[in-house]
Amino acid sequence: MIQLLFTLLAAEAALVLVLLFRTPARRLALLAVDCSKRGRGPVMARTVAATMFVVLGSSGYSIAKIRRREGEFAQLTPTDQVLASRHLLEASLMGYSLFLGLIIDRLHHYIRQLRAMKKNMEAVTKQSRVLEETKLGDSEEIQGYQKKIDSLNEQVQVLKHQSESQTQELKTAEMNNLALQKQSEGLLTEYERLIAENEELRNKLQTMELRFSRSDSKKNT
Repeated sequence: MIQLLFTLLAAEAALVLVLLFRTPARRLALLAVDCSKRGRGPVMARTVAATMFVVLGSSGYSIAKIRRREGEFAQLTPTDQVLASRHLLEASLMGYSLFLGLIIDRLHHYIRQLRAMKKNMEAVTKQSRVLEETKLGDSEEIQGYQKKIDSLNEQVQVLKHQSESQTQELKTAEMNNLALQKQSEGLLTEYERLIAENEELRNKLQTMELRFSRSDSKKNT
């Protein structure tokens, strides 16, 4: 029994050391603990732990019983001393074994949680990188669109200046047209006046010719 407990305690201590340090054997140890926790492994572990607790209680009871004998007889016989030492050693080994088993279980649990957290962190890091890349791509697209918008704004400004210059030219042409219209109206009125004067002169010439012709006819008679 004691030899078995020593072997179990040494195996548990070695497993704890393997789990504490990051070595290639750590993965194998984690796989072994994973396999032991699958299927009927947890039931068997609880059964062994319960049995060890019962044996530990029995050893404690035996030690207490031997101590009571010491109180009754004032001293223990060599046999009782050997039995008490044996029970105390067995109880100590079983207690240490149960404690190391609990440590192994917690170490396995925390290592698994740490690995899951690392995987989550890697996934979050990848997502953040993807988001940054998409942001960079979007920013580049936005810059491209901004450049296009700037070029279009420049074209709009050029067209606006051209439109303003054409509008100014159109206004100038309209003013020139109005001036030409006024000038043509003035020329038309002047032409009409000249025609009227010409008619008057013709009428005067005709009257004068009539007078001259009448005076000539009178002289001849």
